[in-house]
Amino acid sequence: MINESYKQMLTQKSVIRELSEYATARGKEIGYENVYDYSLGNPSVPTTQHYTDTVIRMYREEDPMTIHGYSPSLGIETVREAVAQSLNRRFGMNYEGKHIFMASGAAGALAHAFRAVTKPEDEIIVFAPFFPEYREYIRRTGAKMVVVPPKTDDFQIDFDAFNAALNEKTMAVLINTPNNPSGVAYNTQTIEKLSAMLSQKQQEFGHDIFLISDEPYREIIFEGADAPYPARFYDNTITCYSFSKSLSLPGERIGYVAINPKCTDADILAVMMGQISRGIGHNCPSSTAQLAVMQCLDETSDLSVYETNMNLLYDALTDMGFEVVKPAGTFYIFPKALEKDAVAFCQKAKAYDLILVPADNFGCPGYFRMAYCIDTEKVKRSIPVFKKFVTEEYGKQ
Repeated sequence: MINESYKQMLTQKSVIRELSEYATARGKEIGYENVYDYSLGNPSVPTTQHYTDTVIRMYREEDPMTIHGYSPSLGIETVREAVAQSLNRRFGMNYEGKHIFMASGAAGALAHAFRAVTKPEDEIIVFAPFFPEYREYIRRTGAKMVVVPPKTDDFQIDFDAFNAALNEKTMAVLINTPNNPSGVAYNTQTIEKLSAMLSQKQQEFGHDIFLISDEPYREIIFEGADAPYPARFYDNTITCYSFSKSLSLPGERIGYVAINPKCTDADILAVMMGQISRGIGHNCPSSTAQLAVMQCLDETSDLSVYETNMNLLYDALTDMGFEVVKPAGTFYIFPKALEKDAVAFCQKAKAYDLILVPADNFGCPGYFRMAYCIDTEKVKRSIPVFKKFVTEEYGKQ
């Protein structure tokens, strides 16, 4: 008999993917340039020329066994050391290569981090709004996801609700900053208060509570944003990172786990993750990708278009009467729908070829997400269409 659990998932497909597929199909009918597809968070800028040149040079000059062979289970040693030194330069940390575990993107990094610090029936606290796939990432470990409701005035942490959620079963707290879907970054005050509360609860409960910081959007930070590096504030921090957004490399599936050197069992956690790989098959990410990103650790693609697009949309949406917390980073904006049912709101928008994602699955009903990683010219063309939609459907002028 086939696995009924996964069979059941066929009836619960990702709303993001379904809308993206709809947009693609609609584009075949009317031309994709006429579909204002804000569904999928797929980077819209190319990777750096340096990365491309590095890969070409490697394929021409390097030993094929080196660039195409299996990497060590924990990642290529020189790459791990280079990642550690880059983080130290940028954030004033003291990582060594032994604190880095190379992973297949942020999803692979999270898969290892969750399993390293929890066992079945333990609880992992998540703050809404959150990336919907966290549900399955956590459920498949046997741990339980506990959701703290959103603080919608600014999407910082609701500490009263957080305190109510903490208990002796809490073994980890997952944060995503800058956040998908809100675009908000937790500021220094929030991270300091979170760290102090976790330190207090560790003492109260008599066991470690790990902060797992999911940071694929770390480099997409807008002017004036206060977006500190969480591991600087809390010793038991495990950072999960992907180069998908910073270097526009989602297809390469390359990232890492960085274990705070002050973390409990810091010297063996990466080795443990190598053993976790044996159980989940998430091991040995591309040797080529590891070696190439090692040459580009302190650079990014040209990410400036995302801030340009954000400002265009923020100004237009607020002018139309939407309630919107201004993003501090990422390539997402998260307005409140003009009716209580955001699913109905987004369904009406489809009639205008505006593809918007309702936020019910993000743990924040009544809101919708727009992934504005599209050409600026298309963003500009979408604004009058958006105005027509809200005028005709909701009487907004």
